[in-house]
Amino acid sequence: MAASFISNALQVNFDSVLGFSDNEGMVNMFKSLESTGLCGFLGCPSVLYEDELVSFFANSIVKDNEVLSCVQGKFVEITEDIFASVFELPTDGLTYLSKVPKDLIFDAKSIFSMSGEPVKISCKKREMKYEFRLLNDILEKSVSVKAGSFDVVMHERFLLMTAIHFGLKVNWSKLLFDILKEMADQSSKISKGYAAQICVLLKGDPNLTLGEAKTFQPLKILTVKTVGTYVSKNKNIAYDETDEPVVAKAAVVKKKAVSKKRPAVTADEPVLKKKRTTMGRAALSDKNLAIVSVVLDVEPISVIHVAAPKDQRCRAQKRKLVLRNESEEESAVEVVVEKEAVKADVDNIDNIIQHVIAETAEFETGEPDLMEPVVTVIAGSEPVEN
Repeated sequence: MAASFISNALQVNFDSVLGFSDNEGMVNMFKSLESTGLCGFLGCPSVLYEDELVSFFANSIVKDNEVLSCVQGKFVEITEDIFASVFELPTDGLTYLSKVPKDLIFDAKSIFSMSGEPVKISCKKREMKYEFRLLNDILEKSVSVKAGSFDVVMHERFLLMTAIHFGLKVNWSKLLFDILKEMADQSSKISKGYAAQICVLLKGDPNLTLGEAKTFQPLKILTVKTVGTYVSKNKNIAYDETDEPVVAKAAVVKKKAVSKKRPAVTADEPVLKKKRTTMGRAALSDKNLAIVSVVLDVEPISVIHVAAPKDQRCRAQKRKLVLRNESEEESAVEVVVEKEAVKADVDNIDNIIQHVIAETAEFETGEPDLMEPVVTVIAGSEPVEN
């Protein structure tokens, strides 16, 4: 469980990082951080007493501006004065970050920016220079240790970074002790931190006999080596970020290349449906309606339909159509129809229908014989008597 406490920890070895010669901006940032009075707080011994640290947070309460707890069955009291004296924290200066001058905040937006363009107060870390990204991480892990809205938390850290960079006096004693009280409050949702600092306070209590001490992981302590690794990783990340638009563009081109196999249909283009073949009886079409046969008889008129060929793929040069009379099946009349018949349009079909109606009316008024000849009507031509 103690591992969760040290996850919010980032100690600074000032003797080491101030000798970082490869990056002037990084060295200036650490010098500004040292001049604020946080050297004793951030550079305290990085030791961890796991059992005592877990017991401290499990039994801690806040009462009358004091942090009280029970460790090893003994009473532990931490006041603001004790806290400030152990870490040699400044007790005068700004107590509210809202008092940071607005003109300094305006200048910091351009100074912190990686591109030179003013950034927003709640900007992302990748928009800032390497040294200010690291300063943001130090404040996040070792100072503020707050959870909540990204904009609110980032806004607070931006103000802290502005105060540190321009060397403003800050009452770090009150600011840090107020954060410790929030951690000790059982009803607070703030993350637990200050692991190294609390262990230093417990070690200084004469009533406690602490157990075995463990050192922090090397990555939790900023030295010349870890800072150099941090800079190199951020340079690679910055390089990848500049390449992101190129990668995105290539992905779009690839997608368009694939879409050539099946082009998208726009609003101006008609949708072409794939023709389906049927194995059953063919549907009626203009070619089927090209020939209309009518049988005239004393009986009700019956129309003999010409069946369309089942397999339209086999095309013969000539087709024979046999028309049979219902009364005399033996005397069949064979009619040879040419394959290349004239296609009938809408007007020709209307003319054919009107012609058939006229013939039918004439037949009803006259006195025909028992057997009338079969009349074959071909679209686009005059009726032919067989």
